[in-house]
Amino acid sequence: MSNIVNTNVGAWTALQNLTASQRSLGTLQSRINSGLSVSSTKDDSAVYNLAQSLRGDVGGLAAVGSSLSTAKSVVDVAVNGAEAISDILNQMKSTAAKADDGTLTDAQRGQYNSDFENLQKQVDTIVKSANFNGINLLKDGGGSVSALKSLYGGSTATTATTGSAIAWTPDTLAVANVAIDNSGSGLSAIKSSVDLKSQANAKSALDKLADDTVTLGNALSKLGSAARTIDAQLTFNSKLTDTLNSGIGNLVDADLAKESANLQALQVKQQLGVQALSIANQAPQTLLSLFRG
Repeated sequence: MSNIVNTNVGAWTALQNLTASQRSLGTLQSRINSGLSVSSTKDDSAVYNLAQSLRGDVGGLAAVGSSLSTAKSVVDVAVNGAEAISDILNQMKSTAAKADDGTLTDAQRGQYNSDFENLQKQVDTIVKSANFNGINLLKDGGGSVSALKSLYGGSTATTATTGSAIAWTPDTLAVANVAIDNSGSGLSAIKSSVDLKSQANAKSALDKLADDTVTLGNALSKLGSAARTIDAQLTFNSKLTDTLNSGIGNLVDADLAKESANLQALQVKQQLGVQALSIANQAPQTLLSLFRG
């Protein structure tokens, strides 16, 4: 190496190495602080964009889970109400069958009729109470459920003629209103016109209760199927969310044990760089000895 003072090549080289060590140390400290090996597009654009896309999917799945949970609550309330009504219909059948006994007096049949009316009112109360978030699947006109089922199901492609985007339609899960109240095609035995005041009325009530059993059975089947579908979709949604979060972690999470080992190495390189720069800066001082008398 030439003995010159205007250009200290050794100092420049040492400074470049020290700067590189400090830059690497800064990157390493960022990884340790954030726990991420890729926290910015400056680290790795492809991986960062993929991770951001997956994070968007996870956020969307959270919305799907919330929608499904609301639908589950609505359906569960309706199922509980319908099952309670099923038990009451069995009691009404028993009461009507007793009232059909031709040996009863009017007073005795009147007692059964009083019980029957109370059971009718109880069914009406259950139907009106089976409400969640303003939706009542048991009451005619009480609304229905339409919940998000997944993030996919529509298209965002553009039309060949106009180039405009086709509206995206998410995949949804619908649960229709079963309308088992005393209006329309609902339960007929709970209408106020049905009573057990006579043996003929008791026979008519039994016929209506037989029809109502079929109607309620169909409603229970629909609600039960919807409940199972929602539960299965919630389970899948939860597993899919866990899988996506795991995938994001595999892409961007830093191995802190490995980073800890690298930290030790970089700190040593930084100290050595400072020492090398100090030695390089002192080298021109030796030229002064050549000019001493």
